[in-house]
Amino acid sequence: MPVPSASPEPAVRPDAGPDAARSTRVAVVVGVLAFGGIVASLMQTLVIPLVTELPTLLHASASGAEWVLTAPLLAGAVATPVLGRLGDMYGKRRMLLISIGLLITGSLISGASSTLAPMVTGRTLQGISLGVVPLGISIMRDELPSERLGAAVALMSASMGVGGALGLPAAAFIAEHADWHTLFWTAAGLGVVVAALVLTFVPESPVRSGGRFDLPGAVGLSAGLLCLLLAISKGADWGWGSARTGGLFAAAVVVLLVWARWELRSTQPLVDLRTAARRQVLLTNLASVVFGFAMFAMSLVLPQLLELPRATGYGLGQTVLVAGLCLGPSGLVMMAVAPLSARITATAGPKTTLMAGAVVIATGYGIGIALTSAVWQLILVSAVVAAGIGLAYAAMPSLIMSAVPPSETAAANSLNSLMRAFGTSVASAVAGVILAHMTVRFHGFAVPTLTGFRTVMAVGSGAALFALAVASFLPGRARPTADGDAKGRSAAAGSDVTQPVR
Repeated sequence: MPVPSASPEPAVRPDAGPDAARSTRVAVVVGVLAFGGIVASLMQTLVIPLVTELPTLLHASASGAEWVLTAPLLAGAVATPVLGRLGDMYGKRRMLLISIGLLITGSLISGASSTLAPMVTGRTLQGISLGVVPLGISIMRDELPSERLGAAVALMSASMGVGGALGLPAAAFIAEHADWHTLFWTAAGLGVVVAALVLTFVPESPVRSGGRFDLPGAVGLSAGLLCLLLAISKGADWGWGSARTGGLFAAAVVVLLVWARWELRSTQPLVDLRTAARRQVLLTNLASVVFGFAMFAMSLVLPQLLELPRATGYGLGQTVLVAGLCLGPSGLVMMAVAPLSARITATAGPKTTLMAGAVVIATGYGIGIALTSAVWQLILVSAVVAAGIGLAYAAMPSLIMSAVPPSETAAANSLNSLMRAFGTSVASAVAGVILAHMTVRFHGFAVPTLTGFRTVMAVGSGAALFALAVASFLPGRARPTADGDAKGRSAAAGSDVTQPVR
């Protein structure tokens, strides 16, 4: 049976009467959590403007400097499901604050670094903060009235894309006009602001599952994910047929199979695989992998097209700062789409929203295949793809939460976030292979051809259509009742009864 929280009564009560004060409190909680998601997502693009200079800045080799980008991705993938389970057990707000604390600590370490080892350590701690978004969504489920939940979850989901899109031009501006360490001092300052706001305005959820933490399950999942993601992210550098890459893939398969057997036999598993195998959860997570792939394809192609010299015949010759500003509107589009996605979900169900997102993404990449000759065209492509991502990402938490009990909300949302991260890793590997094999010599350097970029966008469009096919097999819309939703929030949530969210 779940253990009730000893924390104070939440500031926002689902059963309170509708009044202006309560509406304001709800808006503040949503705003704080969404801001936290944006700050956490900023860590994804924080060092991109420095990529070419990192070996010199850190006195490291090019392969060593790549760990500044790889380490946070691996750390986020490993930590997200663990933090989700701990949030369900011991308090989502508590785990949220721990994640933000690690972001601040990592930013301070990186800001004081001039060599590789401490920089990678700091970036690893920053990567753990990727758990902020699924934890924030789970807090919303527990604390918000049902009529406000859809729009709030859509906004929180959009924060992942907003932070990444807005972070690139902001980071490029800071890197061009100040010492590069300022990037990390700024990140630390934003983390402090988020922590203060969460402490002040966000209540601790009373929904707890209690129980014992599955340490062997956490170790097994972490080891399996590290082997798998490391092989995917480094396979192009090491060689896809090399013994190191093949060994990591084989180790990942063995470890994850052993881990799955342990989880199925555990009375208190880290990830309830039986719940994860439910049709709605399984198909949503599979679609999440594909959507993660589709989203990252845009991030790989458009900046290169914008920044390649015009002398190539297809590059647009823009600076990193201008390229970032061109992609910045995509984050605003994701945020603007959030109310629309909530309205579609409320009237037609999250399945329809997810399918609509897939169609819009496929359309955006289709436009990109044809229109690449002007800056405004690439801005249009990024905006259309971003609109589709905003629709899809908003629908996924609703699909997940309507299929799992409240006591498993954070763990289930964290697993869904992990699936998206896995999709982005696969996208990076696939796009890297395509662009590496479709090149032309330019001033002595191999650069991707326009056909290569179009091929990646065609793959992104195909991935979105595959996600559409997967989403079509999701169960039809089920409209929950307010009474059922209230029971799901207030009950001592440990039963197998699904508590739908509206």
